[in-house]
Amino acid sequence: MRKRSLITLAIIVAVIIISVIVLTRPPNGASKETAMCIANHGELYTQLGCNACENQKKMFGKNYQYLNVIDCFYEREKCAMIQYTPTWIINGNQYIGVQSIETLKNLTGC
Repeated sequence: MRKRSLITLAIIVAVIIISVIVLTRPPNGASKETAMCIANHGELYTQLGCNACENQKKMFGKNYQYLNVIDCFYEREKCAMIQYTPTWIINGNQYIGVQSIETLKNLTGC
């Protein structure tokens, strides 16, 4: 009987620990403030039909709307210097490919 009680107690403690970890994790995506800060320091060049661009968009979730996004499919004249999408231009430097939120925060100082 005592062994069964210890096993039950261990399971309850494990569930509590897992619940605390899951509930205290930061949410996926960037906050509105982070997205706006990144937008103040850079531009994102994308293109209609670009899967990697969609992945970059998903990283920001609903706060993607705050970024400075240039879609090279529709705005070709603004994309003469862009060879691949997604491309970020931050402080005059190009960063090609999907960038993590943390990388973007470091590059922009956000």
